[in-house]
Amino acid sequence: MGPPGTGKTTLARIIAAETGAEFVEISAVTSGKADVTKVIELAKQNQRLGMQTILFVDEIHRFNKAQQDAFLPHVESGVITLIGATTENPSFEIINPLLSRSRVLVLEPLQRSEIIAILQRAAKQMKLTAKILPKKSVELLADLSGGDARVALGNLELAQRLALGKTITPDLVETAAQTKLPGYDKKGETHYNIISAFIKSMRGSDPTATLYYMARMLQAGEDPKFIARRMVVFASEDIGLAAPAALNLAVSTFLAVERIGLPEAEINLSHCAVVLAKSLKSRESYDAWGKAKTLAAQYPDLPVPLVCETLPPAS
Repeated sequence: MGPPGTGKTTLARIIAAETGAEFVEISAVTSGKADVTKVIELAKQNQRLGMQTILFVDEIHRFNKAQQDAFLPHVESGVITLIGATTENPSFEIINPLLSRSRVLVLEPLQRSEIIAILQRAAKQMKLTAKILPKKSVELLADLSGGDARVALGNLELAQRLALGKTITPDLVETAAQTKLPGYDKKGETHYNIISAFIKSMRGSDPTATLYYMARMLQAGEDPKFIARRMVVFASEDIGLAAPAALNLAVSTFLAVERIGLPEAEINLSHCAVVLAKSLKSRESYDAWGKAKTLAAQYPDLPVPLVCETLPPAS
């Protein structure tokens, strides 16, 4: 698993080449049961000839449960070696029986230096001299790639076409790259990772990181009311008694977002987020509520006393 352009398909092809196996590649987006059946038949023929078959399924999370189930007997019997690539968390998207028979490799976004090395190798193959492709342009291509080698190479190719045989300047690179769409899925793992980072930044009293993660969410099209709701919860859960007025501010911000809308409501959200991040923190009321629920579950039938009494401690 890993984000786009980090070499998932390339890694699968390297494994096939190193093991001498026949490499068959399909995409879960365009392939169906009939395509899988053909590959299995080919793999059985290869097995009789003593040859291994690697089936690479791109976007494997697009296959439904029944389609994923169909791989199990052939994986267990060794007819195929299945390699699946996905940009999603396999724990959420791949069935447990298949996942338990797999080894999950996580590929991270490529580092800037790695993207630069890839671009330099591509420039050499494209016969682009340092005069045609200056160092500043290579570095800018890497900076605008977002760790995606495919994006970097695509931008390089387009910039070369725009240059018409002349120097590929940083301005041409920016024209070719345009605006990179944020890597964000409102129902996927990235969504939860970024909102978690946003909450932890407020909890860690870091306004700069708080605003950065909020900006990423808003630029990716996140519902501003979702962010406002999380701040209302945070005001009681993490700030609580340390600054009770924080809850009033968070609720007012939510109402402002509802009534004003974007883009003006971004100002209200950022105002509230910075205040929450810089506020003192106390989980006393939150922890007390947790203990109260535990006591209520342990002693659900205690009679109401006529005078104030101390309840037994939660075990």
